[in-house]
Amino acid sequence: MLFAERIRETGNTVSSRPFWTAFSFGLVLQLCMVVAGHFVPVIKDNVFAVGGIALSLIAGAVYAWLARGALRNDLVGGTVVGGLCAFVGIAVSVALTDVPAQILLFGTVSSAVAGLLGGFIGRLLRRPTVIAR
Repeated sequence: MLFAERIRETGNTVSSRPFWTAFSFGLVLQLCMVVAGHFVPVIKDNVFAVGGIALSLIAGAVYAWLARGALRNDLVGGTVVGGLCAFVGIAVSVALTDVPAQILLFGTVSSAVAGLLGGFIGRLLRRPTVIAR
């Protein structure tokens, strides 16, 4: 059985439009931080780690807030969005030789965990949907 078929069968889906919106938002923020850090050493030395994790948390929250899915889907989507936008941002930073390559693994994993937490926070922040009778 293909992975996509299993996802459809179990009802576990990551919403496409919220995913790409949150990913784009998080990626733009990550790349802005990376470019700023490349030219401003204070940002590179003091902001990269905490800032990158915080941006992944925000991207995960944006995903869950937009997707309005089941808890599991919000958490999975937030994790993937947070980790993926951090991975691309860190890869650019490695290519610019601003951080060592091993940061790619540790930074991506920690940002994915932050995205998971962001998915939960985004779920808490959204208003419950009202069902009309």
